[in-house]
Amino acid sequence: MPESGSGRRRPARERLLAAAARRFYADGVAATGIDTITAEAGVAKMSLYNNFSSKADLVRVYLDARHEEWLGLYRARLERARGPREGVLAVFDAYADHAAFAYEHGFRGCGLLNAAAELPVGDEGRDVVRAHKEEVERLLAAHVEELLPGRPDEARTLAEHLAFLLEGAMARAGLEGDGERVRHARSMAVTLLDRL
Repeated sequence: MPESGSGRRRPARERLLAAAARRFYADGVAATGIDTITAEAGVAKMSLYNNFSSKADLVRVYLDARHEEWLGLYRARLERARGPREGVLAVFDAYADHAAFAYEHGFRGCGLLNAAAELPVGDEGRDVVRAHKEEVERLLAAHVEELLPGRPDEARTLAEHLAFLLEGAMARAGLEGDGERVRHARSMAVTLLDRL
């Protein structure tokens, strides 16, 4: 795919990662072979191994990229947030923004959790997913702690509750193929925050 303005193709690593991201999300990690990724990226198989040590390495980089993609959405929402209450909602909104992306074969829920479900226990990719989910909960906790100063136990409990609400909504949204459950979970979070 030519880069705008330069007439040059994107580097092979970028094309491979973009193709892997599309295929891993749409078809699953296990069902997506190296040949599919290289064909979609328009590169030779050797190019994949010049950029990634293995398919497992490519999967890990894909998961890191999804995490960074979500963080970018969260940061954009947080820039517009006024205070910790809206900071909590920025987390939910970032997930809704991710769900609103145009997916080639439809929305399938959290790409990180989908991949983790396919990876064996002990796989480094699962560590990436766990770290993402823990970071999301830490972000929620930081905002809730501002809302509940001097009440750290209550803040941690509420942050965990909100994280579970969000994860459950993402799981259902993935099954149903749209982000409506995430929007509903946000409304439920508003109700919880209104009770503070």
